[in-house]
Amino acid sequence: MLTFLFWLFCVAALYSYFIYPLVLRVLVAKKGVKTSATTEPSSMAVSVSLIVTAYNEESRVRAKIENSLQLEFDGSAFEIIVASDCSSDRTDDIVREYADRGVRLVRAPERLGKEHAQQCAIKEASGEILVFSDVATEIPADAIKKLVAYFNDPNVGAVSSEDRFISQNGTVAGEGAYVKYEMWLRQQESRLAGLVGLSGSFFAVRKSLCSDWDIHSPSDFNTALNTAKAGLRAVTAPDVLGFYQDLKDPSKEYQRKIRTVIRGMTGLSRHSEVLGFGKFGFFSFQVISHKLMRWLTPWFLLALFLTNALIADNGLFYFLTFLGQLMFYGVAVVAHFLPNLQSVSLIKLVYFFVQVNIALLDAGVKFIAGQRMTTWKPSAR
Repeated sequence: MLTFLFWLFCVAALYSYFIYPLVLRVLVAKKGVKTSATTEPSSMAVSVSLIVTAYNEESRVRAKIENSLQLEFDGSAFEIIVASDCSSDRTDDIVREYADRGVRLVRAPERLGKEHAQQCAIKEASGEILVFSDVATEIPADAIKKLVAYFNDPNVGAVSSEDRFISQNGTVAGEGAYVKYEMWLRQQESRLAGLVGLSGSFFAVRKSLCSDWDIHSPSDFNTALNTAKAGLRAVTAPDVLGFYQDLKDPSKEYQRKIRTVIRGMTGLSRHSEVLGFGKFGFFSFQVISHKLMRWLTPWFLLALFLTNALIADNGLFYFLTFLGQLMFYGVAVVAHFLPNLQSVSLIKLVYFFVQVNIALLDAGVKFIAGQRMTTWKPSAR
């Protein structure tokens, strides 16, 4: 029985990161879905509303507005809206300074979280395409034109940018093995049934898909779900990048991961119908594989470790697998206390993998205990 459980937990632990990508690739090849990637300018005379969500961003909102005013767009109309989630500092006053340059302030009547502020802005927006962005994200001048071009495909309902981090020394990160893996995975999901989550810091969606806006679910998942409900796809745009600074305090990254996962779990629990294959088909398969099974991975890893410990004396194979697990987690522990070792790519990858799964485990415990995330405070960058 323990041997059976060992193999069961082994397959479950490997599924989201290794087995699912292989199955996804086969399904994409079999279905023959073509990418919606395009470098051609949009042929539609569409109007666009850029919605920037802010809460107490007096130190960064001016730079964000200046960046937004430099964006190039050839459509019928382009407007910039700053959605303030009841900011209590000078954020709103700074936004009002740009009223004569066409920047509008939409202040939420009460502080109910990021998605509520976005909902208030959606009601005021006039654009056919809504682009959402955070204050911390710097957008290249031609990004909006490239983003809108993807909507030339009538089957596309939403488009996600790709994130790039700017480290404290000014170098651009985002080309590591893990990021490349995640971007490849997103491209496959784009082609099959659409993304199950967009880049929350910079994405676009048809306004017609925003009528059902759940303020208690993350907007990136909410948008992907609404797109799937409409029979359309949310796709990734590898040629559209959003740049933002790494956290000033790296130790805060762990808490940011926990908040993100709890919000994701909240969204899925509120819209569990998305798990129904009968209605959502391949999209449901992707949600279960990419989201649910990944959130469960640390529990499978823990069960695998404990089960392996109990059968380590059942033969050389099980002894070596248990020894391998001890070494794997040992490397992560040593790298935590000796950060310089993280300069070695393989050690950094092991440490990152373990840290992420500890955060997933922590978030899962907090979610089960009833903790939820509604209001927000942007991380210092």
